Amino acid sequence: MSISTFMQRTVLFAAIMLTAACGFHLRGIANLPFKSVLIQGSAPSISGQLSESLEVSGVKVVTVAEQAELQLELLGEASEKRILSLSGRGLVQEYELFYRVSFRMREPASPLWGAVQTIERRRDFAYDDTQVLAKQLEEVQIYTDMRNDVVRELMHHLAAQKISQ
Repeated sequence: MSISTFMQRTVLFAAIMLTAACGFHLRGIANLPFKSVLIQGSAPSISGQLSESLEVSGVKVVTVAEQAELQLELLGEASEKRILSLSGRGLVQEYELFYRVSFRMREPASPLWGAVQTIERRRDFAYDDTQVLAKQLEEVQIYTDMRNDVVRELMHHLAAQKISQ
């Protein structure tokens, strides 16, 4: 074995040991306290991704309330774009992007819904009139990232839900 190969293996081994020692672990499957859920309401841009995340976690997404251990109602979603700063010539230099989803949950046996909860994400976005197409694509990517963040946080809310047996 050459010295170069030995050094590469040593560095790799050290990196693995340091990573393990600091407590790092990959994001795993959510441990959800229910096995079936009914998703209803109006937040179409995250419904599909949320369903996929639930199914990966071992939860069946059903279409009939009687088959669900938990009902999740997506009350709405909103995207907003505000001007954050202007140049000396009055041109937009920076935007503030918002994305929010409101939802509520209940067990099918309960006649009452839980309180309405909202998850919101905000990002600053630098803008340049000379790169309009690139900035439009960047804005789309930022909104996609915010939707992904909202789905992850919604999964955390679902994992914390107490289900009566």
